[in-house]
Amino acid sequence: MSFIDKLYQALIANNRYMLYLEGLGVTMLVTVGAIVLGTVLGCVAALLRTAEAKPPRFLAQVYIDVIRGTPVMVQLLIFYMVIFTAPNTSKVLVSIVAFGINSGAYVAEIIRGGIASVDPGQMEAGRSLGLSKGQTMWHVILPQAVKNALPAYANEFIVLIKETAVVGYIGLQDLTKISSTIISRTYEAMAPLLIIAAVYLALTMGLSRLFARMERRLRRDDPS
Repeated sequence: MSFIDKLYQALIANNRYMLYLEGLGVTMLVTVGAIVLGTVLGCVAALLRTAEAKPPRFLAQVYIDVIRGTPVMVQLLIFYMVIFTAPNTSKVLVSIVAFGINSGAYVAEIIRGGIASVDPGQMEAGRSLGLSKGQTMWHVILPQAVKNALPAYANEFIVLIKETAVVGYIGLQDLTKISSTIISRTYEAMAPLLIIAAVYLALTMGLSRLFARMERRLRRDDPS
């Protein structure tokens, strides 16, 4: 069987391309849900890490150390087999929560690094204008921190897309799991694996270009 025939069997025959589209939909749903949750948790953890009081800083540091120090697949299995034990719990929800909490630890360090890169005089300038510390952080520091952290944040988004490939371990039919299903039907591995590799490559390259364009626009709009 030629490569074209193998590609036909893996993609066109029996409308198998629909399986890839369904798997892609699950992959993107988990990724987008996780990055949204991770961004919220990361911003909160980053602010706690920069707090003056020790207890919030300690809690945020424990969260970051534990999550970054354990494999994401182990975390996913813990959420699926230990925490969300109800029989009707959505596997998509479990995946979003697990990957969102994992991503939040990395986003926290990204945002914290962005905050640290802002000139400390910006806080003093904001306070001298009558803003509270919280208002200065929200209106002055964070916008600059987000701009500085955008490249690292973009990389986290791209890494997250690839990390979600392990959701098949809990039986979720994502893009990678679909390839296993098709391999079991066609008894041919090369074409399905090349197809999903191409899809992941297209996703990551597309996101890289999108974030690069956003970064260039932010630099162009920077009054400094």
